[in-house]
Amino acid sequence: MFNQRTMSNLRAMFNLRTISNLTIMLNQKNMINQITNIVLVLSSKTGRLLLRLTAVAMVVYALPVITQMTGLTEQSGQVFAKTKRRTPALRQRVYAQLSEAQRLADEKKVSEGLAILTRMEQSVDQLNSYEAAMMYNFMAFIHYGENQVNQAVLAFNQVLKQQPIPESLEQSTLFSLAQLQMQMENYDETIALINRWKKINTKGASSSSERLLANAYYAKKQYTKALKHINQSLAFDADNGNVPNENMLVLKRATHYELKQPKQVTEVSEDLVRYHSKPKYWVELANMYGEIGETKKQLAVMEAAYQQGFVTKASDLKTLAQIYYLNGAPFKAANLLKQAMDDDILNASLKNLEFLAQAWTSAKEFDKAIPVLKQAAQVSNDGNAYARLAEVYVNTESWSQVIANGKKALDKGELKNPGNVNIALGMAYFNLKKFDQSKAEFAKAAEHQKLNKMASQWMSYVAKEENKWTQLAAEYKQLEVL
Repeated sequence: MFNQRTMSNLRAMFNLRTISNLTIMLNQKNMINQITNIVLVLSSKTGRLLLRLTAVAMVVYALPVITQMTGLTEQSGQVFAKTKRRTPALRQRVYAQLSEAQRLADEKKVSEGLAILTRMEQSVDQLNSYEAAMMYNFMAFIHYGENQVNQAVLAFNQVLKQQPIPESLEQSTLFSLAQLQMQMENYDETIALINRWKKINTKGASSSSERLLANAYYAKKQYTKALKHINQSLAFDADNGNVPNENMLVLKRATHYELKQPKQVTEVSEDLVRYHSKPKYWVELANMYGEIGETKKQLAVMEAAYQQGFVTKASDLKTLAQIYYLNGAPFKAANLLKQAMDDDILNASLKNLEFLAQAWTSAKEFDKAIPVLKQAAQVSNDGNAYARLAEVYVNTESWSQVIANGKKALDKGELKNPGNVNIALGMAYFNLKKFDQSKAEFAKAAEHQKLNKMASQWMSYVAKEENKWTQLAAEYKQLEVL
C-alpha cells in the first residue's frame, strides 16, 4: 500500500529506528491502524515534536508581500513530497536545528535564530538539497519579517539554486520572489519570475499571478498589456464565482484613463459602485458622468451619494453645489454652500463667498446675497465685490446703495467689467432724476466696445426723458404763475 516515495516522506518525520519498526508493521494485516497508533504514541511522548515534524513536510510558503511570515509549525496543505521529482528527505538532525531557530524567532530572538541558520549555511555542503532549501527558505522569511528585503531576495534565490527540490517549493519561492521584486519596483524581474512560475505550475495562470503581471506592466506604462492581464484576472474571479477584485477594478479604471478612454473609465467606475460601494467611488462616478457629458446622471449619482452621507469633503460639497447650479438649481446650491460654511467644512474664502452670492442672486434671493457680498468686499483686494453689490441693489431698486457701492467699486479699482458699474450708476442717477450725472456715466460705459450699443441707447432714452421732465417742469412753473 505504501510505495518507496511514501517511505521517503516518512523518513522526513521519523528517525531510522522508527522507520525500521514501521517497515515491519507495514507487512502486517492491520498496518494502517498500527501506524496511527505509533503516531499517537510518538505524539504523546514528544509533545509538540510530531506536530512540528509533520509541519516541516507541509510548511506554508506564504506570499510575503500579501501575508505574514509563516513559521515551521503552520500547515499549508502543500505537501512538498507529493511531486514527480525524487527529492531527499529532511533528516532529524537538520530538523532539530530548524526547530530551534523557529523557537527563537517565535520568542522574538531573531538574531539568535538567524545565527543558527547562518551556522547551518556555513556547513551547507553537509546538507542535501531539500535541507538546504528549507534552511534558506526559513532564512528568507525571517529577513522579510525584519524588513530586510534584499537579504530575503538573496535567500529565496538560494532556495532555487538547490536541486532537486519539490516542485511546490520551487513554485512558491518563485511567486514570493516575484512579489518582492514588485515591491522593490523591479518590474522586468517580476514579469520574468511569474512567467517562469507559470511554466512549472500545472494549473497555469491564476488570478493572483495575473494581478502581479497587470501591476508590473502598468508600472512600465505598457497599458495595453496591463489591460490584458487585468481582464484575465477578473475573468478568473468571475469563473470562481467571486466579485471582481477591487484593486483590479481600480487599476483597470486607471489604465483606461491612461489610454484616454473616458467611456470605459465610466463603465469601470459603475462596477466599483456596484461591487465595492464606497463614498469615493460614488463621487468619482459622478465626476466621470460629467466628463462624458451625462449631466443628468452626474446630478443623480452625486445627489444620491450626498443623501447617503458620502459627500463630506469640502471639495466634493463644492462640486455638488456647482452641479446644482449648472443644472438650474441655484437655490439648492446656495443652501448647500451656506450649510457647509456654517459647519466649518468649507472655508469662507473670497471665491467661495462670491460663488455663494452668485447662487443666491441667481435664485433671486437678493436679501441673502447682499450680506455675503459685503463680507466678500471686506476680504477682497479689488472692487469687484462692491461692483456685484451695486448690481444686486439695482435689482432691489435701492438707488442710493447702488451709487454708494458703485463709487467704492471704482475707487478700489481692478474691476473685471468697469463698464457694468458705469451702467449701474447711470441707471441709479436716472431713477433719481439726476440726468446729467446719468448721461455722464453712460458716456463712460459707451467707451467699452461691448457696452457701446447699450450705453448709447440709454443716453438717448435719458435725453428724451430729461426733455419730458424739463417740459413738465416748465408747464408746472407756468401754472404756478397763473
